[in-house]
Amino acid sequence: MKLYPNLIIEALTKVRYPGSGKNIVEAGMLEDNIRIEGMKVSFSLLFEKPNDPFIKSVVKAAETAILTYISPDIDVKGNISAVAKQPVLHEPEKLVPNVKNIIAVASGKGGVGKSTVAANLAVSLAGMGYKVGLLDADIFGPSQPKMFQVEDAQPTLEKVGERELIQPAENYGVKLLSIGFFVNREDAVLWRGAMASNALKQLISDGNWGDLDYFLIDLPPGTSDIHLTLVQTLAITGVVIVSTPQEVALADARKGISMFTSEKVNVPILGLIENMAWFTPAELPENKYYIFGKEGVKRLAEELKVPLLGQIPIIQSICDNGDKGTPVALNENSVTGQAFYSLAQNIIHQIDYRNKHIPPTERVHISKK
Repeated sequence: MKLYPNLIIEALTKVRYPGSGKNIVEAGMLEDNIRIEGMKVSFSLLFEKPNDPFIKSVVKAAETAILTYISPDIDVKGNISAVAKQPVLHEPEKLVPNVKNIIAVASGKGGVGKSTVAANLAVSLAGMGYKVGLLDADIFGPSQPKMFQVEDAQPTLEKVGERELIQPAENYGVKLLSIGFFVNREDAVLWRGAMASNALKQLISDGNWGDLDYFLIDLPPGTSDIHLTLVQTLAITGVVIVSTPQEVALADARKGISMFTSEKVNVPILGLIENMAWFTPAELPENKYYIFGKEGVKRLAEELKVPLLGQIPIIQSICDNGDKGTPVALNENSVTGQAFYSLAQNIIHQIDYRNKHIPPTERVHISKK
């Protein structure tokens, strides 16, 4: 069988790069260096960065495509080189240079109250006098506009220096941007991962955030390329993981923790938050009913040797106020308000602790009041 470069190229059009959805030939990833020696084939694939998370899978898919669509006798395994366009940076790109601390709020699964925790944490930090921004990065289920009573906001472009930047909505002392401002609230967002990631990067880099002490990111539940994109483009101070105490939620929380602590991501875990820790009815404020299990997140934190940052009870006012767009943390003296203020203090203390116990070159930043 005689091999020609066009046969190789045709086979490689069957391979798609997960980050963009394009085939690797169309995406310009195939370098013009296909070498054929009898049945031996070798060439290089071009990637944006040397730490691209899809390198191994794309190279494997390219090998499989050639063996499947041309001939299983071709000697190609181990002959495909991955070449980077640019060297890896020691620090992610500084898209928000005037932000001191970036905190990601994540969960292994949906329905554990991650967005509610993020909203009340932002309000608590603002109530303590800090400058706070919140990015609703939950592309497929944006809920922060409703929680901040700004569903009808229509962010405008403002001239800042030589650039036109998106002016965030603002309420309760928190600056907010969400994809929910730019899509019909009744329609599902049917975007591929690359489109969602690019939209988020634009909200971050083109948002007129100004000077912030804390920039919170309400991440989508689970693990996805959106998470990878954000951690690779932002110098994230740390992540807090939200989970309920039940075993099903804890199993997914473990996966989220595993992703953030993996070599590819390597984002510090500031701690865990146990949401819906117990139910307390309004008429029996001293009673606690552990309807989702007792202290499951606390045990997980002890097992993984990470801090338990807070335990938030199930109280009807948390849900009611979230629906009304008036987060319970606005009332600092309520039981729920105190729980979220305590959570905010614990996160601040955890960042401060890290600054004192890790090398100066790796320290994160905290604004002193």
